[in-house]
Amino acid sequence: MLIGLLGKPSSGKTTFLNAACLTSYKTADYPFTTIEAQPGTAYVRVKCVCKELSVTDNPRNSFCIDGIRYVPINMLDVAGLVPDAWRGRGLGNKFLDDLRRADALIHVVDASGTIDAEGRQVEPGSWDPLEDVRFLEREVAMWLTQIIMRDWRRLTGRVRAEKISFAELMSERLSGLKITKEHVLQALKNTDLETKTPDRWSEDEIYNFALELRRVSKPMIIAANKVDLPTAQKNVERLQRELKDEYIVIPCCAAGEYALRQLAERGIIKYRPGDPDFEILKPEKLTNKAKEKLEKLREEVLHKYGSTGVQQVLDEAVFGLLKMIPVFPVEDATKYTDHEGNVLPDVFLLPEGSTPRDLAYKIHTELGETFIYAVDARTGIRLGEDYKLKNRDIIKIVAAARRR
Repeated sequence: MLIGLLGKPSSGKTTFLNAACLTSYKTADYPFTTIEAQPGTAYVRVKCVCKELSVTDNPRNSFCIDGIRYVPINMLDVAGLVPDAWRGRGLGNKFLDDLRRADALIHVVDASGTIDAEGRQVEPGSWDPLEDVRFLEREVAMWLTQIIMRDWRRLTGRVRAEKISFAELMSERLSGLKITKEHVLQALKNTDLETKTPDRWSEDEIYNFALELRRVSKPMIIAANKVDLPTAQKNVERLQRELKDEYIVIPCCAAGEYALRQLAERGIIKYRPGDPDFEILKPEKLTNKAKEKLEKLREEVLHKYGSTGVQQVLDEAVFGLLKMIPVFPVEDATKYTDHEGNVLPDVFLLPEGSTPRDLAYKIHTELGETFIYAVDARTGIRLGEDYKLKNRDIIKIVAAARRR
């Protein structure tokens, strides 16, 4: 799973990545600080089953803090997007090529209105962040439109002459963008183009199809960043009001989250990503100025919005947009361990509707191929391959021994 970070230059994308992943990529208040795509590993929060089972877990592919399991996901911060990027302006071609691999998108928007369309500093509050949402939406849709339009006449001719499924052909064309036949079919339905032959689509209809295809194949959430600045609150409220039927908008202070995580890493404060507050453990390690900044962050961000928003954005992207569920596989259904005795060693994220066989394949290809049945470790009930996994299931996979 890959989550793409996008936005115009200087909106705070790299700071968001650093805050989410504890990386230290370069940030600056000038356009195109990021040139090469920058990867990172972030974590989403899952309520661990360890407390429910009254066991002490030994995580391997994740970690657990006070009953909260943090599960890794991949992130990618790409070059800033400027108007007409789809034509190759700025670093547009590079940005859009990096976008191909993403499953979902986080659009980091400067909610304070201090950065114009090109990423240049302007008077605080003078820029409308709603324009950023609309321009980026169009840029990505135009990029996708250009890909769809390649050999359009030949493709639509085959659909008409050979009675071949448009969804089949288009999904094959776009497979490198992680777009499936199901995505194409859903976009056709949502745009009312199911019954109209593609060779008769207008330019507007092709664009609307591309716009909807992006929405269903690469859903997007808005991180309304820089809420620590005075001009941000009214813009956040407006974004939430204007976009309520299209996007989830979460107030965010990436710089504040990064500062808190760095201090927690050094043991100076107690703080878990996503917490509504922090506790200073070593006040002697902080200057008076640093203490003042922390108190300001507490009052103007944590108390006002409930968190810095960074963790909430990640969690919503994975569990809300992508509709993933966490499942805990075990080998011993009574002790909840693997073959080495590790308690609740792993947690895997799978799409809603996944089956035990899907989980088996996630663990290992051979386990999926030799799958017989599964066991619900909580109840001991045997589960067939058509069982739909549920949120926080604890599952034992039973497979046949493969002959060598």
